Amino acid sequence: MKAMVLAAGLGTRMRAFNGQIPKPLVKVGGKPLIDYVLDRLAEQGVERAVVNVHHLADQIERHLAARQRPKIVLSDERRELLGTGGGVVKALPELGTAPFFHINSDTIWIDGVKPNLGRLAAAFDPARMDALLLLAPTATSIGYGGRGDFSMAPDGQLTRRGEREVVPFVYAGAAILTSAFLAGAPAGPSSMSPMFDRAGDAGRLYGLRLEGVWMHVGTPDAIKAAEEAILESVA
Repeated sequence: MKAMVLAAGLGTRMRAFNGQIPKPLVKVGGKPLIDYVLDRLAEQGVERAVVNVHHLADQIERHLAARQRPKIVLSDERRELLGTGGGVVKALPELGTAPFFHINSDTIWIDGVKPNLGRLAAAFDPARMDALLLLAPTATSIGYGGRGDFSMAPDGQLTRRGEREVVPFVYAGAAILTSAFLAGAPAGPSSMSPMFDRAGDAGRLYGLRLEGVWMHVGTPDAIKAAEEAILESVA
């Protein structure tokens, strides 16, 4: 029923917009990236979304002021950017102790037959999992040219990519996390990488393959490819 939406990044690769528009408000197909995320959360019945802000935070705050579903709670990082780990730790009082969606404000995909966030919620099993990540195949993702993030076993258990490896799945920027995943995480600036490693070592890090098409919009050039894919999907 709750979600953490990460919107505090600097968006340095979006150079054409730097100093003018924060990356979560960059439009793809006429719609700001963060609205794709929040609309999907609303469709899944999420009641509260904690959104952290730092870079050009006032613009994001104004944009979200009128939104009713989900209810927006700002986690203010204007004075200090806390990173992927520290940002979530700061927001925990608003998120509570139940599992919650954790989603990047700039992730975008075209769903298959069933909504991927709904599939993620249905597949989540707290008895076996501290974290369940939505993963996109690198081979069919639009705008992605990296070496992947994870390999995935038939039961969904994940192994992070070694330094010199190439693996078939990239993290699509959406997950379900538990309080156990965040246990012992320090306050202040920190990365989430050690938490992924710890959950993986314990055999409690799982993945779900995205159905549809994931689009990596890390640069201005990637926006056109994403818009073309969206138009094609509704044609």
